[in-house]
Amino acid sequence: MSDFVSVQSPGFDPLRLDERTWTLKALFVIAGTGFLALSSQISVPMVPVPITMQTFAVTMIGVLYGWRLGVLTILVWLAEGMAGLPVLANGAGGVAHFAGPTAGYLVSFPLVGGLAGWLAARGWTGDRVVLSFAAHFSANMLCLVVGAAWLATVIGAEKAIMLGAAPFVLGAVLKSALAAAVLKAVQNCVRKSVDAL
Repeated sequence: MSDFVSVQSPGFDPLRLDERTWTLKALFVIAGTGFLALSSQISVPMVPVPITMQTFAVTMIGVLYGWRLGVLTILVWLAEGMAGLPVLANGAGGVAHFAGPTAGYLVSFPLVGGLAGWLAARGWTGDRVVLSFAAHFSANMLCLVVGAAWLATVIGAEKAIMLGAAPFVLGAVLKSALAAAVLKAVQNCVRKSVDAL
């Protein structure tokens, strides 16, 4: 079972999660769900799907925690939302959000975080800024494809693409660039702290 939450990239483990106890990993999961909940509150209201910083947080959790612990953290956060806690976009929560227009996006989040973390474990992060951007952008596109596919069952394919995918591509580019820059800075900070020892 410890393999399930181990970080896959020995070269990029700034939080040193491989060295942490189960108790500390559980605290990281709780902190991660808090980060996801806070990022959900940063939003631009749109219909039928708001623009939020959720995908930024989801991909960052996948990369920083490793894909396995990242996916677990995202699933716990989604369970909190399903249980009615106000952790989703605009303080929403409850089962209805997992059946409405945003359901596909929510369901995609574990896949999105897992993909970003899996690619990071293969070196698509840190100093490799272009690959880091590509990892986050690929994960964001996966979210849009899954989300729009579900939305198409609710409002039709053409409207789903026009309202549920196309308006979010620029945001995906910007969030992916931000994530790559943040991870490059994290790697530099880790490198400096190791050199100082």
